[in-house]
Amino acid sequence: MNAPALKVVDARADAAAADAARDARAEALKEAAAEVKAAEAKTKGTKGKKPSKRASDGWNRFVVDIWLTDFNFTEFGLYRRTRNRAKSRQFTSDMDIFGEIIENGERTGLFGYREEIWKKATGMDRRLVFKLFTPNLGWRATMDLMVGRSLQQTIGARGLPVMTYSINTDDDNYIIYLERSANKWPFMPEHFSFFIIDGKGKPEFYRLKRAFINLGGDYALIDQNNETVGYIDGKVFSIGGKWKCQIREGADKRLTTVMKLFGSMMVFNSDCRRHMKRLYKGVQSGKITPELDRQEADLYMNPRRVR
Repeated sequence: MNAPALKVVDARADAAAADAARDARAEALKEAAAEVKAAEAKTKGTKGKKPSKRASDGWNRFVVDIWLTDFNFTEFGLYRRTRNRAKSRQFTSDMDIFGEIIENGERTGLFGYREEIWKKATGMDRRLVFKLFTPNLGWRATMDLMVGRSLQQTIGARGLPVMTYSINTDDDNYIIYLERSANKWPFMPEHFSFFIIDGKGKPEFYRLKRAFINLGGDYALIDQNNETVGYIDGKVFSIGGKWKCQIREGADKRLTTVMKLFGSMMVFNSDCRRHMKRLYKGVQSGKITPELDRQEADLYMNPRRVR
């Protein structure tokens, strides 16, 4: 392509990006105005009245609702994906929105995953990366399947799939690592474990235990004192997938984020186990040469290395 043609292409690309940015800004302003108007109406309607206190049973509840198809309000429409990318740098070109968080009857979050590297990639290049956004596509958290660490654990467990996920949230200085336990007998419930570090630098340990008899994917969240502080209840007859979750009031915000991400991960859980099993067999037979994706390799970098 000659230089004049390249200039025309660059000009059109810049114009498209500018249009997307203007559309995103207009939508943000419109949403902000609607929120202000709703707040003012609520203030007028309750003026002079004593605010009612909603009864609480000590639990916060939310629903993880996974959609069946890709045709949804977030992405469907002309240039919709381009406008979404303009709203958040975390919304990549291959991002696919696949579910939502419902709290008190309102949408409070959206889930998206990188479709290209999960559905189209193979071998060590196949990775699961999904993210939690606000309804306006503001980034909140990312959950990555650590292929290298997971393969290491699977080899150590002699073929039992052991997945490790890294969780990065917008309000934490630490990475949270969620791992499937290798201590599992056939037909027995699986366990996942993780820990978070509090403001004083002390770790708090948790595990997610699957119910012995369940059909929809039921888990209990248990703390280091062996007390149950949360539940995940999978709906049996759901089209895409639905999990009703509850957690103790006053729990760490990051703990709630982990439960939301874990609930959305359930639709990939079986595929992840099969993926790690195939990688294990491929490496053992010599058909697969282990090689890490650059983005995953960055997560293993030594923070004390000389730069």
